[in-house]
Amino acid sequence: MLLLSINYPMTLLVVKMIGALALLVFGMIMLSESLQKMSGPHLRHTLSAMTSNRFAGVFTGMLITVAVQSSSATTVMTVSFVNAQLLSLGQAISVIMGANIGTTLTAWIMSAGFSFNVMDLVWPVFVIGVILIYGKKHRIAGDLLFGIAFLFLSLGLLSATGKEMDLAHNATLVNFFSSFDTSSYLSIIIFLVIGTILTCIVQSSAALMAITMILCTSGALPIYLGIALVMGENIGTTLTANLAALTGNIQARRAALAHLVFNVVGVLWVLAVFYPFVNMSCHLVGLSPSEANPNAMKLSFALATFHTCFNVLNTLLLIWFIPQIEWLVCKLLKEKEGVEDESEYQFKYINAGLVQTPEIAVLQAQREVKDFGKHVQDMFNRVRMLSVLINNKDFDKEFDGIQDDEDKADRIEFGIAQFLAHVSEEHVSSDTKSKIRSMIRQIDEIESIGDSCFSLARKMRRLHENNEEFNEVQHADLKQMMELVEDSLTQMNQVIGGRRDSVSSKDSLYIENKINEQRNALKAKNLNAMDEQKTTYSIGTLFNDIVEECEQLGDYVINVVEARLLSDTLAPVEVFA
Repeated sequence: MLLLSINYPMTLLVVKMIGALALLVFGMIMLSESLQKMSGPHLRHTLSAMTSNRFAGVFTGMLITVAVQSSSATTVMTVSFVNAQLLSLGQAISVIMGANIGTTLTAWIMSAGFSFNVMDLVWPVFVIGVILIYGKKHRIAGDLLFGIAFLFLSLGLLSATGKEMDLAHNATLVNFFSSFDTSSYLSIIIFLVIGTILTCIVQSSAALMAITMILCTSGALPIYLGIALVMGENIGTTLTANLAALTGNIQARRAALAHLVFNVVGVLWVLAVFYPFVNMSCHLVGLSPSEANPNAMKLSFALATFHTCFNVLNTLLLIWFIPQIEWLVCKLLKEKEGVEDESEYQFKYINAGLVQTPEIAVLQAQREVKDFGKHVQDMFNRVRMLSVLINNKDFDKEFDGIQDDEDKADRIEFGIAQFLAHVSEEHVSSDTKSKIRSMIRQIDEIESIGDSCFSLARKMRRLHENNEEFNEVQHADLKQMMELVEDSLTQMNQVIGGRRDSVSSKDSLYIENKINEQRNALKAKNLNAMDEQKTTYSIGTLFNDIVEECEQLGDYVINVVEARLLSDTLAPVEVFA
């Protein structure tokens, strides 16, 4: 019935405005994703500045948000880092504060789009973008230009559509807004709630900011109510990070909640000084809130000025209370007591629900690969312990533990591979593809090390079941062989956890040669012992099998090292410790 009451030209303008808003959101997403891909390799190094102090964290959050043009991207990224234990909760809160300042640039871009004719600049940008995309070599740069072009095209269309709709002379709309007393706090709170709800539904504060600017610059919506909508948008935009954190750990959920607390506290204190604060923001751009026919350009810049002043002052005020905010969210979200389900391996660093950029995802996966390497080394140490428990009552218990470790290794490999497959489905650079291929090969070979460890344990169980045991010489020789394998695993994990330009395969190859020499020497020595009947045939054969398995394990280690060193440089995970 409502649509029937609206004439055709107005209906067409509404559809045109909705289409322009959709184009705006698409342009923002395209711009954000391309900037993240371009700056991804540098983000890891920039994020290391977070470990210094709260002010560095704010600056870093602001810098990254300006770079990727999305506070949601920065906050979700920050939540991902908290989930991966790369950032503490306190550090994350400071970064989120900086993200709120960085996002104010978007409002200024929109103000420029509503104030100046940018349509003439759009078409050359589209042409250059198409050339770069089809050139493939600079495809990401082309995507960036397309995102910018779509952004300004949508702003131009929104501005033109707003003028065509002539909302200032729409009696129904004007009467609706004029029914609210702008001097009443009740009206301000109503529009604040409306802004929050709409932003939660649309999931784009940029789209709601554009609508607010259209309504204000057209003269239909008073500046006080428009600013109340902007305040609501600040609260509503926190929903994105909170939704992403639902699949994360307790610290990730606390970081997302801290974002909500920060913005809610900011809104509360601004409400206490609302009218003086709004008047100050308007006077900064030469606008009087009580003007009958205010300048449209000044109105759009007044909204952007308020948005900036609000977030900057809120950060300057609350940056001193980060420990208190941390305490509050920890009280609101407490650790759940109880025994964790061991049937499914829980990753420390990766979570499919928190993947935001391929670069960040690859870094998190690399940390899991590092932990995977440590897991199989611990597993091998249990095998070494098993070798001295052949006729001990604790043998079966230790063997069961190794079997559980082998099952766990299978789950870890599958989980990391599945995560990397999910990441590779995104539009990733050739550099990132190389890293993903390298890690897939690494985890495949590491899982083979786990299989080899379990194979060694099964061979030792044969001795245990037959109540047999190696003689002192064989025990000493086997101990020496296993020490070499242990050294190779230690060296492998140093390579996995370090930078490509600071580690090499030299030490690993040296140990591998020693293992091969030891294998040949021990097999020859064992054959002589069998000929001289110093050991039985069954025990001698089993000894040779174990020595061969140790040598095979060493080969898997070399494969892991080669896979790691053939990949492109990855930042050392220790930089975030």
